[in-house]
Amino acid sequence: MYYSDYNRQENGLAPVEFNVQPPETPPETPKKKSRVGLKVTALLLACALLGGGAGVGGALLTQKAAERTADTTTLFQGGRTPTVVNLSKINAGQPLTAAEVYASNVNSVVGITTQITTNVWGQQVAQAASGSGFVISSDGYILTNYHVIEDATSVSVIFKNGDEYPATIVGGEQDNDVAVLKIDAAGLIPVVMGNSDDLVVGEEVVAIGNPLGEMTFSETRGIVSALDKPLTMSDGTVLNVLQTDCAINSGNSGGPLFNMYGQVIGITNAKYSRSGSSNEASIEGICFAIPIDDVKDMIQDIITHGYVTGKPYVGVTLATVNAQAAARYGRPGGAYVQSIVPGAAAEKAGLRVGDIITAVDGETVDGSAAFIAIKDKHKAGDTVTLSIDREARSMTLTLTFDERTPDDQVGQVPVEDDSGSGSYNYGGQWGYLPFGW
Repeated sequence: MYYSDYNRQENGLAPVEFNVQPPETPPETPKKKSRVGLKVTALLLACALLGGGAGVGGALLTQKAAERTADTTTLFQGGRTPTVVNLSKINAGQPLTAAEVYASNVNSVVGITTQITTNVWGQQVAQAASGSGFVISSDGYILTNYHVIEDATSVSVIFKNGDEYPATIVGGEQDNDVAVLKIDAAGLIPVVMGNSDDLVVGEEVVAIGNPLGEMTFSETRGIVSALDKPLTMSDGTVLNVLQTDCAINSGNSGGPLFNMYGQVIGITNAKYSRSGSSNEASIEGICFAIPIDDVKDMIQDIITHGYVTGKPYVGVTLATVNAQAAARYGRPGGAYVQSIVPGAAAEKAGLRVGDIITAVDGETVDGSAAFIAIKDKHKAGDTVTLSIDREARSMTLTLTFDERTPDDQVGQVPVEDDSGSGSYNYGGQWGYLPFGW
């Protein structure tokens, strides 16, 4: 039965049978062949078969196969049920397919292009989509990563349909890598926020964004690999993140990570890399996102005030005194006070340059990172007791945290050692962490 017969069946018609017979040929007069000729012919045929059926042997095999199947060959037309994308399910609390998550949300995702001064001559370079973001309100508020728009002199966003808008940076929170933009638009479709605290390891997730700034508005799929992972960024900032094997690359930063109900449960922001750059990452399947529950309250603060209110501020830059340095200099390990901001909480508490903070409210401080972690558990206005070493004398001081504002100065960038241990050093012993603490 031929393809046309299949169509006849599809339309309720009986198939038409065709019997194909090879044409009659007059008999040939047998010719006498020498045994040498037979050997040569056999050798040529063997060579043709070993060569993949090409040449004389291939032609003979093709002819024989055609003769055997000419009256029995059937061609089948494949079929499938088209994928149904049901956009109404997103608000009905039902699981979606990856196709439905994409169709329901791609028009809420944007590519972000920034212009940044890059050299001493003040030249500005317009980049490709340097990151991603997503609409969180119908009147034009957009959420992204802080590092996507950091140091930008201008920002624009583009939607999948090609609509492009200049964007204003409303504010951001560097420590949590979150920022809010505003565009002059109305009637936008915001995403639906989910609850990252409800996630479990193994749950399926998808990301929509602009990997490499060129593969725009593409979707990748994976699972939640781990929850509540402390991640030390390249600038020394420690973030609480969720881990996923959903493919995330440079340009995905700031984009949404969805659960299979089409709800945003994270902001994609990092990829593990030995090289220090996601563009040159040598490790696959270890990617990260900021849990959305960690930043929900911050978003409203940023929209209202331009920054996150209630953040505790000390006003110092610190260095870690590790065990080796402590043994060498005969001082305890802890957080070394490298500088103090005039008038800030540290100065009001009586801290001095050269003091080593060894504990906060009795909790041991073995370095700058430990002090940061303890500080971040508090709010502006909280009071703590510091245990310090000052010139080999133990003392206690009372410190009340100030509120951190965007104007508070930030200290030095960390210098990573060559050991690959993740510690920081300066002069072989001590290292700076970024500090506007």
